[in-house]
Amino acid sequence: MISDVYFPRINGVSTSIHSFRSELRRAGHRVTLICPEYPEAQGLARARDHQDDEDILRIPARTVLLDPEDRMMRFGAITGLIPQLRARRIDLVHIHTPFVAHYAGIKLARALGVPVVESYHTFFEEYLYNYIRWLPRDWLRGAARYFSRSQCNAVDGLIVPSSPMRHALARYGITTEMHILPTGLNLTEFLTPPGASFRAKIGLRDDQPVLLYVGRVALEKNIDFLLDMFPQVRAAHPHAVLVIAGEGPAEGHLRARAADMQLDDSVRFVGYMRRDGELQDAYRAADLFVFSSRTETQGLVLIEALALGTPVVALGVMGTLDVLHEDGGCRIPADNPTAFSEAVHQVLANRDLRAQLSAEAIAYGQRWSSAEKSRTLIGLYEQLCARRTAEPPAQAATDPA
Repeated sequence: MISDVYFPRINGVSTSIHSFRSELRRAGHRVTLICPEYPEAQGLARARDHQDDEDILRIPARTVLLDPEDRMMRFGAITGLIPQLRARRIDLVHIHTPFVAHYAGIKLARALGVPVVESYHTFFEEYLYNYIRWLPRDWLRGAARYFSRSQCNAVDGLIVPSSPMRHALARYGITTEMHILPTGLNLTEFLTPPGASFRAKIGLRDDQPVLLYVGRVALEKNIDFLLDMFPQVRAAHPHAVLVIAGEGPAEGHLRARAADMQLDDSVRFVGYMRRDGELQDAYRAADLFVFSSRTETQGLVLIEALALGTPVVALGVMGTLDVLHEDGGCRIPADNPTAFSEAVHQVLANRDLRAQLSAEAIAYGQRWSSAEKSRTLIGLYEQLCARRTAEPPAQAATDPA
């Protein structure tokens, strides 16, 4: 596997890689992961949460101009690993990101003579405008489609996390065979026993309605929408609190907006939360999990919330449409703040409805086993390897002279 991002940088790609890689290793496979170094993260709690093993190869990398959280790996340092990878008898290369990792991954696969598969994790058509606002949105959308088409047609197989994402890529003109495979959740690891009171920790009473968002605090997550709808929730539930858990470049902007809206006392930013029980306690303490991203290819935090029995109110856009179902512990309102706040109010105002949704959520969360998803991935790997083995060897070019 090769990726431009991995822990301690926390996002859906890192989580997906960790989930699949852990299950593959548990099933007896060896999975080498090539990913960037993050030397500045040493000592941070999120760095201590994720210890590397001997098959994680860190590559020297520099910061990215437009997004200082991300890193650009040195291409030559990756290709310099070819002799080491050849000695490991690699069977397949799996690319997870479309930057240096894509082009280096293609080169590694060709040098090793193995198939290459790529996961399309990020809906770049809607993502780029949040970071490059000085260029026309239509131009950025066209550029994202062009590069996606070029890259995806260069691999032997393409993994997409949802059917809406597959439909979008098909419209781009991508002809590579696509396989829908969302990331699962290791319920054994994730379902920790209840721990300390999250509400007490951040100074909330037991009777205060709590809405929770977990994820990157970034513009593409559309958290502004949650601030827009929250005053309407507060009108019906004056003591309600919106908790935003996570880190990211939009935190300063969101704090300023909350203050301008006179919501700073009822919007709490709690930062990064460890996955050894602290995060789970936050999910359990919430009355509702709220999510308004329009760029998700899946939305792993939705599965986490449901697995812990926290009802969800979320916009049904892109990958969330494949994750959420009305009979699975959630409500999917129309894409406007008024409809969203009304859905939140209906759940908060009805204790019996919350209990019903919570029970549905737990049952639905059980269907997202990471072990089952990984067995599907292994089947795809085997199919691609068998196809490569069955192909006649390429004939060497001859000099007509």
